[in-house]
Amino acid sequence: GWHDYLYGDPKPADALIRKDNPEMAQDVLDQAREKMKSYGIVDGGEAKTTGIGTMSDARWAEFFKIASDQGVYPKTLDYKKAYTLQFVTPAAK
Repeated sequence: GWHDYLYGDPKPADALIRKDNPEMAQDVLDQAREKMKSYGIVDGGEAKTTGIGTMSDARWAEFFKIASDQGVYPKTLDYKKAYTLQFVTPAAK
């Protein structure tokens, strides 16, 4: 999973990425992985206490606000249809 990709052996995942995206240079993947680690994109914030991949209504609302403020998504989009908390541990909700 993500932990293995970031802190273990990234080669198997990189091979899959490059299979579907042959134009992707290895140095770009290496740099992206380092940025994900340094910025805590995968394992920072809530993930430190609730685990990698954890979602919450608050986290989705924050993401949507930032993205819609930048024009990535229309502000009228019902972003709550994009996810479910059905499989999230109770501590993360």
